[in-house]
Amino acid sequence: MAAPMAAASGGSVTRRLLRGVSRSLSGGGAAAEEPEAAVVNVVFVDREGRQVPVRGRVGDNVLHLAQRHGLELEGACEASLACSTCHVYISEPHLSRLPAPDEREEDLLDQAPLLQENSRLGCQVLLSPALEGARIVLPRVTRNFYVDGHVPKPH
Repeated sequence: MAAPMAAASGGSVTRRLLRGVSRSLSGGGAAAEEPEAAVVNVVFVDREGRQVPVRGRVGDNVLHLAQRHGLELEGACEASLACSTCHVYISEPHLSRLPAPDEREEDLLDQAPLLQENSRLGCQVLLSPALEGARIVLPRVTRNFYVDGHVPKPH
């Protein structure tokens, strides 16, 4: 039963098992440090102008990274690409290194207050080595959907 499942998932089960074996043989585990290549350093600039340097893993999205570090980036739709509450500004030259926003993201960005040329939705920006050193600025105002004090938690 496991073989058809591994084949159906493109071998991802096998890769996860091999990574686990490799970690256990090297003495590492969940607490082992990530290789440097898998980490990206960015600087968030909050609404008051404070700079908050953070480290994230390649593949993390900017919305969840900000939330994990206590920054006020709402993400009302919980990264389902249905709102604009995770609107951020990405510094150049990093912005030009990102894939272009798709039509759905552009439509939602049109609803974001204080839209700029370097605006993106944080839920659609994935960390990659190309974002090393990027400044990610939170707009001074946002259109919040949660008015009852609810703060979404990353999954």
